Amino acid sequence: MRIAVVGAGGFVGSRLVKRLRAKGHEVTGHDRSTGVDLLTGEGVPEALAGAAVVVNTIDAPSFDEAAVPFFRTTTQTLLRAADGAGVRNVVLLSIVGIDQVPDVEYYQAKLEQERLLEAGPVPYTIVRATQFMDFVEPIMSWTSSGDTVRLPTTRIQPVAIDDVVDALAEAATASPLNGIVNVAGPDVFQLDELGRLTLRAHPDGRDVIVDEDAGLFGQVPQDAVTAPPGAHIGTTSYEQWLQHHA
Repeated sequence: MRIAVVGAGGFVGSRLVKRLRAKGHEVTGHDRSTGVDLLTGEGVPEALAGAAVVVNTIDAPSFDEAAVPFFRTTTQTLLRAADGAGVRNVVLLSIVGIDQVPDVEYYQAKLEQERLLEAGPVPYTIVRATQFMDFVEPIMSWTSSGDTVRLPTTRIQPVAIDDVVDALAEAATASPLNGIVNVAGPDVFQLDELGRLTLRAHPDGRDVIVDEDAGLFGQVPQDAVTAPPGAHIGTTSYEQWLQHHA
């Protein structure tokens, strides 16, 4: 099967290209470095020519209101090219619970991206993932000041990127669902507890205190971004991930 991965230079896309090729598929990887620009449309029809499946793993350059026009334009560009190329399945990487978090602009931008795909001309599968384990430390850095990390008690269910890549690879090689698949890690933590667990494994002199208004996740209702019923649960625990990344 010929599969085009858009956003192939990114955190997830690069791993997905390798995973699909290892499974014997003909995979092409595309991003701006290969001359493919979803904002301008440059190189997009050529990138999708002959592809049966397209996987969209691109991310917006910012988490603010600019994400809305970015995802709108790039999704519309991709869908026009996919329709013209006869693509049979567009797979989108998205985020668990974004329909329950109206106060976060980035999540609302991703939700619009999903809605455009749902209303578009090409069959699709949306793979929603919970928060990546790799991003716990960046989340902590957003609300760090000196030796203090301020974190809310929002419940988080971190997932290993390899488990998300597995779910994307499965969606790309199966029939389109015209629906949503959710994938999450095996354990749920309060974000402040997750921060303390991270610092116990990698101490750097910082301490965590509870601040329910801190950062992006201070705007997230308690269980909004944890796995809904029926989600695919990954096999890698956060403790295992920490040990591997020690």
